[in-house]
Parts: sequence; structure tokens; C-alpha cells
Amino acid sequence: MTQYKKIVLAYSGGLDTSVIIPWLKEHYEGCEVVAVAADVGQGAELSGLEDKAVKTGASKLYILDMKEEFVNDYIIPTMQAGAIYESKYLLGTSFARPIIAKKIVEIAKKEKADAIAHGCTGKGNDQVRFELAIKAFAPNMPIIAPWRTWEMKSRDDEIDYAKKKGIPLNVSRQTSYSKDKNLWHLSHEGLDLEDPANEPDYDKILEMGVSPEKAPDQPAYVTLTFEKGVPTALNGQKMTALQIITELNKIGGANGIGLIDMVENRLVGMKSRGVYETPGGTILYAAHDLLETLCLDRDTQHYKQQVALKFAELVYYGQWFTPLREALSAFVSTTQQTVTGQVKLKLYKGNIIPAGMTSPYSLYSEQIATFGEDDVYDQMDSQGFINLFGLPIKVKAMLDETLGKSL
Repeated sequence: MTQYKKIVLAYSGGLDTSVIIPWLKEHYEGCEVVAVAADVGQGAELSGLEDKAVKTGASKLYILDMKEEFVNDYIIPTMQAGAIYESKYLLGTSFARPIIAKKIVEIAKKEKADAIAHGCTGKGNDQVRFELAIKAFAPNMPIIAPWRTWEMKSRDDEIDYAKKKGIPLNVSRQTSYSKDKNLWHLSHEGLDLEDPANEPDYDKILEMGVSPEKAPDQPAYVTLTFEKGVPTALNGQKMTALQIITELNKIGGANGIGLIDMVENRLVGMKSRGVYETPGGTILYAAHDLLETLCLDRDTQHYKQQVALKFAELVYYGQWFTPLREALSAFVSTTQQTVTGQVKLKLYKGNIIPAGMTSPYSLYSEQIATFGEDDVYDQMDSQGFINLFGLPIKVKAMLDETLGKSL
């Protein structure tokens, strides 16, 4: 086995990374383990993390505040693209991994580390996302993924190992869902959720909000202001995008918004079942999409929908730091130049209902679209348009008649 003097570990303080620190020190004798935790909005999960990391064997812990960068450089560009994986998943874990991995590489270079380690399993998507990002900035850096090589085969085995090593855990065998939390979302996997036949026990698992049944009986209204596709104000009050997402999480969570229960196709080939909470993000996506219907011309809007599918795949597959993703982002950025205006939404028991929108760049003309009398549209123009648009159909039908074909 290759020996390393210093290993930088992507550290969350969860079950996987908590047991990895002593495991690394056992299997790479004499190595120093430097833990790196990325603050992408986990909140209370970061409390006491430094003490825990050091007590379990790390020489130090870096806690890096990356919330603003995460929102501005990863979340907003993905939202502007309209990227949604398999029509449901708003990519909360997916676009957090590239920024975390990039920062870990920076620390590894600063610490002159010999290797980088992570706690991703060999069945998941995150191993790909982390390692592709690491390769983008440190192509020759060795990567250690204990889940591929160690003797532990399950989360129960990890819990046993933690107890043996005296590592404090905030989960039990009954509550050891696999979770990932950041300022955008919270995911839940494992235990009873592994069987798609089981209805999620929302009273037990929800942390960012309530189920629609427990939402208020009265609707809540929100008005979002966008400038060039970027949210800049909530209910008339100017805020940063981070502040807006934070407030929308509270409002959306209270109204049962953003619960997704889906069976998705993982990059590694298997299907998995996950429950996601994305209250603020769901509202933001809805408002932005509505504003685009007002501000984008038909061809751009339709083509952008195709781009959104590919953009979502790139993010989900961990291909953020690629020429194609950068090129698609450049296209999306161009489309956002006129996506400016206000969108009002009604939130009611898990539903998002449009309640009005305006924009100085609106392409909607009531004068042209009206069913009433107007003097700007000549309805006879449509006859010539239909004749030309339908000419290929007519020519084919004439040929069929000549050849004696019938319906």
C-alpha cells in the first residue's frame, strides 16, 4: 500500500467522514489528516465540528465559508439555465460538490498534501462529482476513497466501528438516513425509503418545512424581482440572492412547498429513491421560468429548454468544470439580458400559483393577442401563412393521390 505523509479529507462530520479519520490513520501509519469542511449553508451541522475532527484524529480543521460563492457562481447559473434533472430534481447536492472539491484542492496545495480523501460510496454519484473536480485542478493528485477498499460494507458496520473507536455520532441505526444538507436543499435516502412502495413519513424526516397537509389554510403571497435573470428583491425589499433563498426557504417550508419523492437514474447505472426538500429553490425556479415566458422570444425559449436538459445532465454527472458546461453557461447568460421584472406568486399547501408578472422587456402585446377588436393585426394574413406553412403536406397528399394511396 502506498504511504502518504499528509492527507486532506473532505469532512462533513457525518457518519462516513467521522470514521474515515481514524481509519486513515490506521491504514496509512504516521500520516497527518487535515480535515476540510465547506460551509455551503448546513447551519447547525457545523457546530462543534472542529472539536470533533481533532478528537477523532485530525491535526486541524478548515471551515470555509463558501455560501455567497456557492449561490452566485453555481446555484444562480443553474437556475437561469432552468436545469432540472429528470424533470424533478433541482440538483441541490450535485452543484455543491464542484465548489467543495475545488476548495479542497486549494487547501491540499497549500498544505502540500500527498493525497485527497473523500467519504463517497462506490455506489453513488458524489464520488464522480468530487473526483472529476479534483482532476480539473490537480490532475495528478492521488485520491483515496475508503468505501471502495475498506472492510465495512454498510452504515451499520460504520456505526459499530464508531462505537469501537469512541466516536460520538448524532445518528442511530433507526435514524441513519443518508442526508445531505446545504442552503438550497436537504436530501433523504436509505432505511425505509429504499423501498419505493413505502410512503415517506414526512412527520419524521422533514427538517426544512412541513407537509402540505400541515401548511396554513390561508395562502401566502411573494413577489420576486429579477434583474437580468438574477433575483434582487423579495416583496419589494432589496436583498442578495443568498438572503432571498434563505427567506424563501422559510416561507416555502411553512407552506409545504418543494417536496420531491422520486426514483432517479444515478450516473453509475442503478436507480435510487430519494426524498428532497427544496422550498426556496422551487419558488425561485417557478418565478424565473414564468418571467422568461414573458421576456424570451419563442425560438430562444424553446431552444433553451433543450439546453436545460443537457445542462442538468452535466451538473448531475459532475461535469461542471468542462468546456461544454462553460459554453452552455455563456449561451444562457446571453438569454438573460432581458429577463428583468417582477413575478407575484401565491403559495398554498404545496402549490405555487401564478398571481401576476410585469417586465419592461415584455414581448406580450395585449393589443395583438386580444380577442376584441384591434387595428394592428390583419386576420387575412393567416390564410397565406397557412398555405405556405402547409405546402409540404399538400404536395405529399397530391402525390399520394396520383399514386392511388388512400387513408
